[in-house]
Amino acid sequence: MNINDLLIKDVMIMDLQSTTKEGVIDEMIASLKANNRINDADLFKKGIMHRESLTSTGLGDGIAMPHAKTTAVNDATVVFAKSVNGVDYDSLDGQPAHLFFMIAAPEGANDTHLQALANLSRLLIHPDFVLSLKEAKSAEEVRSLFAAAQDVQEKEAAAEIEETKAPKVAPDAKKPFVIAVTACPTGIAHTYMAEDALKKKAAEMGVEIKVETNGSDGIKNKLTAEDIKRADGVIIAADKKVELARFDGKPMLQRPVSDGIRKSEELITKAMNKQAPIFSSNGEKDESTGDEGSGTWVNRVYKDLMNGISTMLPFVIGGGILMAISFLVESFLGDTNALFLFLNTVGSNAFNFLIPILAGYIALSIADRPGLMPGMVGGLLAVNSNAGFLGGLAAGFLAGYTILALKKAFNGLPKSLNGLKAILFYPILGLLITGALMFFIVGPIFATINLAMITFLENLGTANAVLLGALLGGMMAIDMGGPFNKAAYAFSIGIFTDTGDGSLMAAVMAGGMVPPLAIALASTIFKNKFNDDEKKSALTNYVMGLSFITEGAIPFAAADPLRTIGSSVVGAAIAGGLTQLWNITIPAPHGGIFVVALSNHWFLFLVALIIGTIISAVILGLWRKPVTAEGLLK
Repeated sequence: MNINDLLIKDVMIMDLQSTTKEGVIDEMIASLKANNRINDADLFKKGIMHRESLTSTGLGDGIAMPHAKTTAVNDATVVFAKSVNGVDYDSLDGQPAHLFFMIAAPEGANDTHLQALANLSRLLIHPDFVLSLKEAKSAEEVRSLFAAAQDVQEKEAAAEIEETKAPKVAPDAKKPFVIAVTACPTGIAHTYMAEDALKKKAAEMGVEIKVETNGSDGIKNKLTAEDIKRADGVIIAADKKVELARFDGKPMLQRPVSDGIRKSEELITKAMNKQAPIFSSNGEKDESTGDEGSGTWVNRVYKDLMNGISTMLPFVIGGGILMAISFLVESFLGDTNALFLFLNTVGSNAFNFLIPILAGYIALSIADRPGLMPGMVGGLLAVNSNAGFLGGLAAGFLAGYTILALKKAFNGLPKSLNGLKAILFYPILGLLITGALMFFIVGPIFATINLAMITFLENLGTANAVLLGALLGGMMAIDMGGPFNKAAYAFSIGIFTDTGDGSLMAAVMAGGMVPPLAIALASTIFKNKFNDDEKKSALTNYVMGLSFITEGAIPFAAADPLRTIGSSVVGAAIAGGLTQLWNITIPAPHGGIFVVALSNHWFLFLVALIIGTIISAVILGLWRKPVTAEGLLK
């Protein structure tokens, strides 16, 4: 497929008016919608914003490539757009972006589409070509530039094919040889840009390189066992999981795919000089040479914490709901009934895993597999010492960082003993140190803290309880699935697991249900404040809100954050506060409307939810501006 089949002239924007990142995204999406290239602007934007939340697609050198592959796309399209003055796009080099390529790929994009998108991406690493695009004055000129560049690209590809048919020449043993794998979550653009950047830089440096791509069209140029054996070092430039076990014993750099594009020389230099950790497929890395960590320490701690919480949630939800149903059965049939005993036993056993699983998977995220066992045992010690949920959190981080310390301590061991580290030294010493600290110091400290916190909550007056409920409910709506939301939910789960008291679960459940329900209700009442696409999308929020899936509100919050989040927080806080004013409890950690019947005051819970929803919906409806004839907010 010709690249110009994707670069539709009528979709191009030769003079962007927007001055913000989100404004640019909205303007390009509007062009796609106006030309019938997408069928659901909100769903497509959700995909674009999700990709941006992983790493900015502002690549640097004035280029940004927002992209998404979703069912919202009718036909594969690339929106070319230019900004004369430039836009702050959170680019990786901190500089304004002038050229924008928004890639819209349908969910079932065929190989022809994907290959064309890959070829387009590869062209953008050539400075002369990028400069010519910046100077282009019309859509036709842009298409002509791409047509000429693709002709050159196809001739080079044909020459490479002919070269592969030539008799094989033995590799130069004196020439450094590096292998790499590139991959991004969608596998459309960054994967191939990183591939070409690495190959181009390697040619300049006189280094032989082979790059495997993990794109939407599958794995291409797959590395063989011979390639891996011969390589001086390995570069993994990827934002998604790739197969790593095959690189056991090789020096390996693991970096974001954007580093493959922007820091190709640094990566190749380190790989060929073996300035990288030795990768071990048993789940650990030799830290002897070290490598820069990715992200701030706050990001790393949050990632580790979320790994524990997300792994724990199925036990919370499955075990908690079965236990709650067993209590309902008990109220009708008594505590000797076989159904009650079955449900309660199964649910309780699932619940018993919560804190060990939480601690184990926090430690796993920090220190790979060697951290799992001491983390889980530390979590169990937290349970046995009444240190509770907070003690489990402490056990996870303690076990993870203990293993990291042991890895550094054993860096000087002979390589012949590497195998013993994972199967002998780490399990024994990691468990011994973590267990001793939890048993003698950390466990008792957090048991005291846990008891004090529970006593405080039990003695809260009505006014303070209402304030706490309002705070937790409001936090559920601030970022709708992000850190504030997860912090409120985790706190309530901790109280629930330690005491069995579901009052705070009622507050966070009501708070989490309000945002999507309020958006759906506002779109129904204030029809002139929402365009047709928003109204269709909002209808699904009735179902998501009733199911306690706050994330249904995210596309609306992304498109209009101040009004959507502001109105949602008000209603969610009121709903959360009312649950505490009326002493409502819900003995299930999830389920929304489907577990309301288990509440001690199910009718009052619904009243609190309805009040919060109506207040948020009215605020949002009055606050939003009417849409224009074109379907956009004034």
